[in-house]
Amino acid sequence: MRTLSYAEAINEGMSQALDLSDDVVVLGQLVDTSGVFGTTKGLVQKFGKQRIQDFPVSESLMTASGMGAALAGMRPVLVHHRLDFMIYAMDSITNWLSLWRLKSNGDSRLPVTIRAVIGKGWGQGPQHSKSLHAWFAHLPGMRVAVPATAHDAKGLLMESIFGEDPTIILENRSLFSMIDEVPEHPYRVPFGHAAIRRIGHDVTIVALGIMVPLALRAGVQLAQKSIDAEVIDLRTVSPLDRESVLASVRKTRRLVVADPGWRSVGVAAEVIALVSENLGRDLRSNPAPNFTRPPPGTIFFALPRPTRRLAQKSQSSLERITSMAIEPAATGVTNMTGAGRPLPESLSSITALSPAIVCST
Repeated sequence: MRTLSYAEAINEGMSQALDLSDDVVVLGQLVDTSGVFGTTKGLVQKFGKQRIQDFPVSESLMTASGMGAALAGMRPVLVHHRLDFMIYAMDSITNWLSLWRLKSNGDSRLPVTIRAVIGKGWGQGPQHSKSLHAWFAHLPGMRVAVPATAHDAKGLLMESIFGEDPTIILENRSLFSMIDEVPEHPYRVPFGHAAIRRIGHDVTIVALGIMVPLALRAGVQLAQKSIDAEVIDLRTVSPLDRESVLASVRKTRRLVVADPGWRSVGVAAEVIALVSENLGRDLRSNPAPNFTRPPPGTIFFALPRPTRRLAQKSQSSLERITSMAIEPAATGVTNMTGAGRPLPESLSSITALSPAIVCST
């Protein structure tokens, strides 16, 4: 199968959706000229400015316009260069978009897709480095996806555009160059179906978004210590695939959660609560959460060489995942069924990191 980068897969998904339905339109600042990191490149030349529309710097107005277009029968895709800019539209998203179907008693729907890019990992500073997936997962009626692979970036986007519910897709800029096998034909990845990225029997690592390739690297390092880790990619946080998480932990009886969000009231806390409530007496050790961000209230200082420090932070996260998986798996480790592939020199390919990939598509 041919391979595409994460950004190329998004671009292809957008193009194919526009081809499949004249109701699909794209709104966003400079989506016609800047290309938004390659994800909208060439679309205005193919589909014209009526369907690929540059929008003023007014995120709230853009969201309201997308809602109006959806009510008129369109399927708008709203594009934000940074997740943080989308916060200006929180009234429209929180009080209207997410609740519209409920307010209408199910008689009216708003198939609006919102793409938002997370800047963490290349010197973007604290404003552009947040991943607010837990925020949006709290909203009733809103679907939230955090794709970790190019395959899922395209498939979840197509599912969102042609679904009937409003959706927020959070894309980590650091993943845009990662390569994956992506089918040429249009396809949809269903929400609420996690993917087993690595099969194992000793410990379950549940990961999301940018933490998935780190969890896979940790799996390879753990295999060198005769610890067989299973890596679960949640894909979406609303809905959350509880059954896949429980099935894996029921087998391994140990859990590590790698969440790109905040420590408090986040997805990791939700997963740990889920496992503790259902399998607490069967666990061999306490669940171990790993986060890329400290608890709220931590003071940030402007430091020199932010890119280098962010790279060091990424390496620190990898080491933390590995050490946390070793600690709960230290007792009663079963015989390893496979050592996996050698650790790649870079995170250039998600496929190279996965000795066994099972996609629920």
